[in-house]
Amino acid sequence: MAETKHASDAGGVEPVRDQHRSPWDEPPPAGTSGGRYGISGSDWAVFGAIAGIAIAIGIVNALSTAQEAARRGNSYDPGRLVFWELSSIAVILLAMPILVLAVRRLRRTSRWLPRVVIAAGAVISFSTVHIAGMVGIRKLVLWAVGSSYDFNTSFATLLYEFRKDVVTAMLIGSTIWLVDSRRDLMAERRSESGAPATAKPELPQSIWLRDGASRIRIEPRQILSVASAGNYIEYRLADGSEHLIRGTLAAAEAELAPFRIVRVHRTKLANLDRVRGVDFKPSGDFELMFDNGQSLQGSRRYRAGVSALEHRAAPS
Repeated sequence: MAETKHASDAGGVEPVRDQHRSPWDEPPPAGTSGGRYGISGSDWAVFGAIAGIAIAIGIVNALSTAQEAARRGNSYDPGRLVFWELSSIAVILLAMPILVLAVRRLRRTSRWLPRVVIAAGAVISFSTVHIAGMVGIRKLVLWAVGSSYDFNTSFATLLYEFRKDVVTAMLIGSTIWLVDSRRDLMAERRSESGAPATAKPELPQSIWLRDGASRIRIEPRQILSVASAGNYIEYRLADGSEHLIRGTLAAAEAELAPFRIVRVHRTKLANLDRVRGVDFKPSGDFELMFDNGQSLQGSRRYRAGVSALEHRAAPS
């Protein structure tokens, strides 16, 4: 059942029960869902094109090597040569997300030293994964068919493979850079022409807080803040009332994001439209002052979410 009570404590004071946090209150990390540095749906088309070209080149290289061996009168196994190429290509494709993430960080970094560090780290990681994965696949498959594979591990061999990986990483990274640049340019042109990238649905005028058979209807504009309270979340409204319902802060954050109700602390959300002042502390933490006189403490970890309010900041 939904519990409704009136606030008796002063604004800005965190309830004791908020100290008991649930891991489900944390937002999911960005990744393959297509976030700022993640992999979006359109990236898979690029991956598919690169994979098709790489496989075709690998097969041609293997058959060319076999033809050259036959011309010289040397022994050769076309199937094994094709397997060498495809095992290498398979690991390269699996390691491509390393290059995607590196390129997208490079595009958002202006200073040369971080760029060098990011590029070097990406190439070394890519080459390490490629060599280890390629050798592992070959050893495993040949062991399964009763044979063996000797990589002939030495500094010269590793350097030979690393040189090839540097060229491969540069080619794939350049392709990703060009694709992303073209995508950003098209988005910018759509923005300049006034054509909306996607149709935005109309926001509802009210929302329902549900807990079992009980429902409470409120307007998002009335919400000052939302706080985690163990297995519950507490909605604090501008009129001083509070509604305690079962749920997670992460779910509330996703539902309320279109209304400019954002996370300002690990256990708190705040309605930026109700904020009339913000005081940034030397530590990086901040305090929000709402239009009804109440206040709320925010964490420096979530300062970026209220960066648009900095022009309202009071001197610390």
